Amino acid sequence: MEKENFRKYGAELIGTFALVLVGCGSAVIAGEHIGFLGIAFAFGLTVLAMVFAIGHISGCHINPAVTIGMLAAGKIKSKDALYYIIFQCIGAIIAAGILLAIAIGQADELSSGEDGYSLEDDGLGQNGYGSESPGEYSLAACFIAEVVLTFLFLLVIFGSISKNAPEGFAGLSIGFSLVLIHLVGIPITGTSVNPARSLGPAIFVGGEALSQLWLFLVAPIIGAIIAAIIWKCIFEEK
Repeated sequence: MEKENFRKYGAELIGTFALVLVGCGSAVIAGEHIGFLGIAFAFGLTVLAMVFAIGHISGCHINPAVTIGMLAAGKIKSKDALYYIIFQCIGAIIAAGILLAIAIGQADELSSGEDGYSLEDDGLGQNGYGSESPGEYSLAACFIAEVVLTFLFLLVIFGSISKNAPEGFAGLSIGFSLVLIHLVGIPITGTSVNPARSLGPAIFVGGEALSQLWLFLVAPIIGAIIAAIIWKCIFEEK
């Protein structure tokens, strides 16, 4: 693997790692203190920070749906897209594992008789529908929400990186759009719009989180592809 390619793929791994560790960590470790608003900002501000940290290296996709959307729009080569997705998923899985180790450590240190962290009861910030949805939204409602929210997120990304967009502000618009998306999406699905972000926690939680993972792989990809098609056909300057 060429050094330049390894830099890009490594940047995607680290960026996705940061997103899952901080975003899901905010829900698992600090959720009762910061609420949905704080969790939304944790995800959005992490993306904002990563755009400035690794955007000049890899473009800071840190999300398979974004990578597939870029591929559909002809903005990334298929080989790079494949490796981006692989390294994003690896970063998400590592982050979820580390988050679990940290959370379990809190339970071990509690004095006798106090309730500590439980993977079964508290999870890892995984996504879900039906009984696993924070607001118990139906499968159909959650699927629609994930498609539409990912679609809007990708449109913001395409617009923010277009040649006529103000330079140097992409991180702000992308990061804060993710905050807004989470404010709407957390009560519905916990907000995925990112298959890697859903994959990492689901692997460790297992059970229903793993059986419902398909929705959070399929729906964001559909939303991303629709956004790419609409951007190419309607909004992109020829």
